[in-house]
Amino acid sequence: MGESLLVRLTLEGFSCDWYRQGGAALAALQEKTYGLVISDIRLPDITGDTLFHQLRETNTSIPPFIFITGFADIETAVELLKLGAQDYLTKPFDLDVLVEKVRAILGGAETGKGAALGVSPVMRHIETMLHKLAAGKTSVLITGESGVGKERVALELHRLGQGNRPFVAVNCGSLTETLLEAELFGYEKGAFTGAQRTKKGVFEQADGGTLFLDEIGDMPLSMQIKVLRGIQERRIVRVGGESAIPVDFRLICATHRDLKAMVESGEFREDLYYRITVIRLRIPPLRERKEDILWLAHSFLADLSAQHNGEICVLQPAAERALLDHPWPGNIRELKHALERACVLSEGRVLSPDAVFDRSAQTEAQSAKSLSSLGDYLAESERQFILDMLEKHDWQIQICASALGISRKNLWQKMRKLDISRG
Repeated sequence: MGESLLVRLTLEGFSCDWYRQGGAALAALQEKTYGLVISDIRLPDITGDTLFHQLRETNTSIPPFIFITGFADIETAVELLKLGAQDYLTKPFDLDVLVEKVRAILGGAETGKGAALGVSPVMRHIETMLHKLAAGKTSVLITGESGVGKERVALELHRLGQGNRPFVAVNCGSLTETLLEAELFGYEKGAFTGAQRTKKGVFEQADGGTLFLDEIGDMPLSMQIKVLRGIQERRIVRVGGESAIPVDFRLICATHRDLKAMVESGEFREDLYYRITVIRLRIPPLRERKEDILWLAHSFLADLSAQHNGEICVLQPAAERALLDHPWPGNIRELKHALERACVLSEGRVLSPDAVFDRSAQTEAQSAKSLSSLGDYLAESERQFILDMLEKHDWQIQICASALGISRKNLWQKMRKLDISRG
């Protein structure tokens, strides 16, 4: 099979090295840079998953992996996907399908468009959708729990379609109604006390680019009609102004709330709902796409290396298992904060489960066992995460709510529900 693959890929124009032993491939990968690895699960000397694990343990920069597997090894291949492998094919496989996958992966690498959002099937599908949407200006609504990466998806869509144009974001739940109107539409000099100069709002700032209205579900009803008018007419009037100003932008909105239910309860305008929901993208919580957990963790650790003189923190295998087992009620934001805290506080560069979660693994396991259901465990995890954020921001509710990506009102509601108080 190796020789057939070598011949076909060479004919397709790819430069290839063929290693008949896993050990030889391991040595080569530690010395040379490759754009892609195609490996059988079963090799003459070691298994393909052993090769993959050994590369990760040596902190080698790992290229995308496509694994070839028999039916009996499918479970192993799926586990490898969760650990960051790119894809797998089962025997017997179609060579044309493999070539298409190789072209897709290497084509993305050549243009800087490798996996940007995750390696799980659902995030790959969303990324494919973004490529289809990039050329137009269709309004997009991104939904999902707080911390799942809605703004990251919005930024990627903007990058694909209008990367050289302005991307302007505003959190609709973090501002009072008066401030929100001035932030959205701008104001004229002297429009109110303190308006010492004319200021453009985000509708104007986004002209020619992308306007991202985050947490639009937290926007007051009285503001929704003004926003709807601006979106429909593509013209706005500044606070204290008289003349209409034309604007042209792509609109992307995001929310963690159920807007359809809010429409039915009268909390959200139906006409605005249908105006912003031309295309809807739901970002699943991290616990539903565990394949992305370690991929994101390694990406965050690489980014954090700049804060440690280029030294990259690495995870113990036990820490990786703990990351995969954790439900992540705070999603990607919680994961990033946990790793950042661990890198700052850990004495070494190898992170244990205790360092990542800031508590002993035994205590965590006992705590989990003492709770009667997954719902209880998620609630307790959410409570601890909010407490940590409140402490980090010295219990300044507005600042903490903004950091969490929710409104001040929602934070107060969660604090009451989860029995959180400073005392």
